[in-house]
Parts: sequence; C-alpha cells; structure tokens
Amino acid sequence: MMKRLSILLASILLVFTAALPVYAAIEVHSFDNIEQEETFQELTATLRCPKCQNNTIGDSEAPLAQDMRQKVYDMLQQGKEKQDIVDYMIARYGNFVTYEPPVMLSTIILWLGPLLFIAIGFTVLVMRSRRTTVTDNTEQTVDLDEQEAQRLKSLLAEMEQAENKDDKVKK
Repeated sequence: MMKRLSILLASILLVFTAALPVYAAIEVHSFDNIEQEETFQELTATLRCPKCQNNTIGDSEAPLAQDMRQKVYDMLQQGKEKQDIVDYMIARYGNFVTYEPPVMLSTIILWLGPLLFIAIGFTVLVMRSRRTTVTDNTEQTVDLDEQEAQRLKSLLAEMEQAENKDDKVKK
C-alpha cells in the first residue's frame, strides 16, 4: 500500500515538474506601428545585458534585462527616438551596455591595445628572424666550404674504389 502511494506521489510530482515551462512568462508588447516594433527589436538586439555580460537584453532572461526591455518599450511609447533611448541606457548603466563603446580617453586602450600588441609582436618576430638568418648564413658558408671539400674528397675516393672493384670483376 505504501509502495503504491509513493509511486503515485512520485508520478504526480513528475507531471507537475514537466508542466512548469507552461507557466513561463512571455512578454507581449503591442506597438502603434511597424517602425516602433522594428526599433524595439533593433534596440533589444544591440543593447547588452549588464548582468549576463555577453547577451543582449532581447536574449537574456535576467530580471534586469526584462526591466531594460520594458523601459525601452515605455520610452518608445512616449515617442522617444532610438538615440535618446541609447543615451538613457548609457547614462544609467555605462558604456558597457553597447557592444561598440565610443572612443574616449578611458577606452583608448581597448581600441588600440590589440593593434599595438600585433605591431609589437610582428616587429619582434621580424627582428628575430633577420638576426638568426644573418648569423646562420655567415657561419654556414665558412663551415660548409670546408665540410664540402672533405665530403667531396671522400666521395671521389669511394667512387674510384668502386670503379676499380667493378673493373676487376669484369676482367
């Protein structure tokens, strides 16, 4: 009896757990015209969620992103322009909410840092390759000449011995 009751309770719990996504909230906004809706979609796709850091406010389910989406909707309903809404979000959350922060003194390292890093790395690479090429070439020419002469003499001597053996075998 107890076993059947526990199986029944587990089944009921499983059914309610599986039904939880049904209670998920879906945001539905009504717009006055298509332009407002397109602007809303564009803004929610270009503004970054400060909590999620790498998601847009349209993709994020964080409560902060939901509040930001609602604020964008409210401002559009008030007749605010796209740039006004972006300026408001930057004033409220900082330059982080845009994926392309403006070039300012505080963000100059973000813009020039990667280019400077690549330039320094390329310069070091070129300098090292030139230095090793020059030193290797001068050392090899002197050593190779002596080595080539010795190797050539030994190869000629081996060839003469091989020819002498072939001549003896033919006779």
